[in-house]
Amino acid sequence: MSLLTVLCLLPLVNLMFGSVLLVKAQLYIGLLVFCGFILFDTQLIIEKAESGDKDYIWHCVDLFMDFIAVFRKLMLLLAMNEKDKKRRNDSK
Repeated sequence: MSLLTVLCLLPLVNLMFGSVLLVKAQLYIGLLVFCGFILFDTQLIIEKAESGDKDYIWHCVDLFMDFIAVFRKLMLLLAMNEKDKKRRNDSK
């Protein structure tokens, strides 16, 4: 939860400094947090299933939302890296 607090505060700090490094840090921390959420939700689903909760549709929705968040962060990181590569190649 403390990493989520950092994720909420980084955009506010970035308003003052305007650093690309802070944006990338926010993306990497967010990727780490949502990978942790996937692990946590998977463990929670296993425990719920063992206790008798067989609502597999809602369990799939939980994991799907986590995967969408990870996919979104990865796409942003890949787009930023591609943009940096193009900028470096254009300057040569």
